[in-house]
Formats: sequence, C-alpha cells, structure tokens
Amino acid sequence: MKPALQLRLHQQLSLTPQLQQAIKLLQMSSVELEIELRQVLESNPLLELSEAGNDDDTESAEDYEFDGEAAAAESVEAEREASDEGADSSATDETREVDDFELAGDFEDDGNDYGSPKPVDEDGVEKQDPEPEDLRDHLLWQLNLTSLSLRDRAIGTTIIEAIDEDGYLHEDAESLCASLTGLPSINGHAASFAEIEAMRHRIQHFDPIGVASRTLGECLRVQLDAFEPGTPGLQAAREVVASHLETLARNDRERLAKLLRTDAATIDAAIALVRSLDPKPGAQFSATTPEFVAPDAYARRQAGRWVVALSPHCQPRLSINRHYSGLIARAQRDDAQYLRGQLQEARWLIKSLNTRAETMLKVASAIVRAQSAFLDFGPEAMRPLVLRDIADEIGMHESTVSRMTTRKYLHTPRGTFEFKFFFSSGVGTVDGGAASSTAIQAMIKKLIDEETPRKPLSDQALTAELNKRGIEVARRTVAKYREGMNIPSSSERGRLCLAASAL
Repeated sequence: MKPALQLRLHQQLSLTPQLQQAIKLLQMSSVELEIELRQVLESNPLLELSEAGNDDDTESAEDYEFDGEAAAAESVEAEREASDEGADSSATDETREVDDFELAGDFEDDGNDYGSPKPVDEDGVEKQDPEPEDLRDHLLWQLNLTSLSLRDRAIGTTIIEAIDEDGYLHEDAESLCASLTGLPSINGHAASFAEIEAMRHRIQHFDPIGVASRTLGECLRVQLDAFEPGTPGLQAAREVVASHLETLARNDRERLAKLLRTDAATIDAAIALVRSLDPKPGAQFSATTPEFVAPDAYARRQAGRWVVALSPHCQPRLSINRHYSGLIARAQRDDAQYLRGQLQEARWLIKSLNTRAETMLKVASAIVRAQSAFLDFGPEAMRPLVLRDIADEIGMHESTVSRMTTRKYLHTPRGTFEFKFFFSSGVGTVDGGAASSTAIQAMIKKLIDEETPRKPLSDQALTAELNKRGIEVARRTVAKYREGMNIPSSSERGRLCLAASAL
C-alpha cells in the first residue's frame, strides 16, 4: 500500500441558512410566527412592521424582486432530495398557478373583531381579565370561613397545599407532619396523625365534595354519602365503590349481581348512580385558560364557487427601514458590515414569509377543492384524502404539505378546522369508489342518534345498514369507529336507557 491521491465526484445536499429559515417558518403556527417575528424585530434594526399610510421611510416587501414560485420550487426540491436518496439535485419542480382563489383579505366578516381595543375604566386604565380561581383558592376560601383554631387552620392549609389538580391527596401523614414542623401555629408540638386525618375528612366535605381523598374508591364513597338514604341502589353503589371497582370497569353486571346477591335492576340503578359521580372533583377548577384559535385562512362561497383567502394576520407586513439602510454607505467599515448583514437577513425573512403565505394559500385552496362536498353537504360527504393527493396537485413534496397542515386552521361556514381534519383514509364501495372514514363515522353516529332507544342497533346491524348504502365495511371496523367516538355498545346503550327510565 502506497499513499496516493484520488479524485472523486459526488453530490451532497446542503441546506442554506435561507432554506433552513423557510422550512422553519412553514411549520410554525400563527402564534409561534408572531413570537418569532417579535424577537426578530427587536434584534434587527433594519426590519420593522409596516403600517397603513406610513410608507415614507420604509421599503415594502414588493420593493425587492421575489419569484415566489422559484423559491417554493427550491424549497420543495431540497426536501425531495433529502427524502429520496439518489435523486438528481439539479431537478426542479413546476408549481401550478392557483385559479379562482385570491390572496388578499377580501372575505366576509364572521363577527370576530380581532383588532378591537380592550375596554378601559373611568380612569383610562385598560381593564384586565380577572385571574381564574383555582382549586387551592376555592378550598382556602372555605377553610377561612370555617370556625377553626390556629393550629387546625395551619393543618388544613398544609393539606390543601398538597392536593393535586384532580383533587387527590397523595402525600402521606408523615410528609404532612414534616411540613407542619416549625410553623408558629404548631408551637413546637408536632401534629398527630389523628389530627391530620380529622382535618382531611373535614376538607373532603368542602366543595367540590370528595377532594383530599387518597383513592378513587374513597373519593366516590364520600360523594355517595351526600345522597339521601332512600336513594335507589345507594347501598349497592357503596359496596361497588368499596370492593368491586375493577368488576365495574369490565362492565360485568352478572358478576356484580352475584357478588352483591341482588337483582339486575338494583345493579343497573347502582351503576347509574356511580357513573353520576365525579372521579376527578378538582378538575373543574383547573386554572388552564381556554385557547382561542385564530383562523389562518377563510373559505366562503362566491358566485357558486368556493373561494379561499388568507387571514390578514397570516401575512405580517414587514418592511425595511429606508433610514437605516441609507446609513450603510456612510457608516464606518465595521458598522457598515453589520448593517449589510442585518439587511440581508431582513430580505431573507421577507422572502421566506412570502413563500409561506403562497404555500399556505395553495394547500388551503387544494383542500377546499377536494372537500367542497363536505362544505356543501356536511361530514357524510367527506371524501378520502391523503397528503400525496394535495402534494401531487400543487407540485410540492409531501413533507412540505405535512408541515403546512400542522396547527394551521381553516374557517368555513361549518366551523373552524385544522387543515389535518380534512385528511382521512378510505373504505371501498360497491361501485369501485371509496368512502372517507370521517364520512363513515358520521353515518354511524347519525344511525345511532336515530335508533329506537329501547332497541339499539348492534354493530352487525350498523354494518348491514352501511352495506345497503354501498359501503363495504366489516363489523370490526364499525366497532372500531364506534369506540373511537366514545359511543357505548348496543347492550350498554340499552341498559343505560332502562336505568334512566327507572330513575
């Protein structure tokens, strides 16, 4: 072996910073995009938000030549080469023009005034939403209204502080005693287990009843104690939550009847009573604030056709400040180099945002064209759709479509849905076509809603009804869809109907 020099030619994919930024922006939700742009605006003096009627010192995005189709093709080509090894890196994809769809925000007002200012009080201070009351605050409020000694109040506060969000107390008495040690109200005398348990039982009857319990059975038992003694099935329900919760979870009614030595009617009443209880009493006081979805695109019907428009907040009006860009020629060497770098980054960001908006419009438009029957007639008309169908139509890679359909929302007359909602697998039909799994679930739900309560349809009956409508589906598939919608079986629905009528 002797050392030698060899010349080899090979192709290697490298993601440029511009392309990495474009891919990153594609997968961002509108909230994440807003946060990202705020950070960029704070760090880049060359970049600012454009405001209507204030374009004297700014250069708009249109002042820079930008071929959106070419940029999209570049992004698509890089992702295709990363996914398909051995593909020719010089190949390019042609993207189709979107017909009959518009980019501007010319859509009907849906009644949501996203830009309206918050009301102010008489002093001119903006009103703030009150902080939601959590479980701890609610329990402490009741504790303070209870006549207690300082020692008992300290024990009760320690117990409440240890309760989790579901309302359960998982810390043992020893840990609670350690937490109480050193408190002024304890006066150096350690709290006994009996004192802690007595206060815990007292808190269990606070609102919501059942909090501070250590097990599910104990939580349900405390709630049952609040019922009147003559409630039907109460004694059987107490025995079920005390010793037979696993049998109840299996819905083995015959086994429960044998264990409790009672009849089926009493078991049905007991089960209905147990199911009326709250297994997580503290969850109703969760401090989690609701999340409001701002649609990224709107679909409306115009002149007999469905038209898609992007939401105004989906495409922020970024621009380059002419004042700072004009300082580059007069700045010193180091300052000029810094400003040129910031200017280039600003231009890349504007181009990436334009690419994101154009890609979102194409994907949303293709989805609306594919699912126009759903918009016209409802879920039962949903057609099977996969990512490849949209990717082939708009000339982009599946990974690009996947990024664009995640956490992006489309507002329609039937509601606001995530882009991914419109994708589903298909089941064959007798005429050689296919029916969407979403459509089949809608049909199953409609059949169950229209059934006779005392004679519920079995999975086999549902399968036969779907087969009559030309949908070739197996009974196990119907059962899977029914369970996915959290709909009980036919026997369970019949028992619930009987129990409800008995109560």
